[in-house]
Amino acid sequence: MEALERTFDSNDWITIVFLLSLFCLVFARAFFLSRFQNFMILPFNNKYIFLYNKKGRLVHGFHIALTLFGFMNFSLYLVLAGNVLFSQEFNPVASYLLWAGGILLVFFLAKIGLQLGSSAILEFKTLAASLVFRKNTYLNYSALVMFIANLLLGYVYQDSKPIVYISLFLILSINAIGWFSILKIHQKLITTHFFYFILYLCALEIAPFLIIANLLND
Repeated sequence: MEALERTFDSNDWITIVFLLSLFCLVFARAFFLSRFQNFMILPFNNKYIFLYNKKGRLVHGFHIALTLFGFMNFSLYLVLAGNVLFSQEFNPVASYLLWAGGILLVFFLAKIGLQLGSSAILEFKTLAASLVFRKNTYLNYSALVMFIANLLLGYVYQDSKPIVYISLFLILSINAIGWFSILKIHQKLITTHFFYFILYLCALEIAPFLIIANLLND
């Protein structure tokens, strides 16, 4: 009898990511319950931003836990959604490590470093830290949508484009709400320094994404 090689697809690595993500959520809720409750209503109420947008906001335990949660799920979402949309053959573990350990980590650290570094030179460090906190907070909230989408794409509907499109719409909507709140709160400052605001958008918000897109196309 001729031996046949059999290949098994394993989701064990995805399960590990989910367990680590849940640990971050449980940690945030267990040790910072009030913050967690305010965070959960973020798109409908800016109370979380107004209460916790203070000195040390970026290195607080709750923010770090939610940032790790967002980082893991953002990376996993890129892998799973990319597989659905582009139907590419790849090693999912290697792809996840590439996104999480490489591209995303370097991208976000470099972007935040440039924002805070340039703000220190131009003497608007406090404002820049506030903007970074607001944007990261809304991105972390959108990671909740990514988490649910990852569950569905990883275990239930592995080739579902509607799930990808719906989740992508929700993710963009949540972050658009965040940007709208930033523009609304700082509209006077933006109006008086409109040129610098446009320069900031082009250099530190739009340009990094264009560079990443060009690198991926190459």
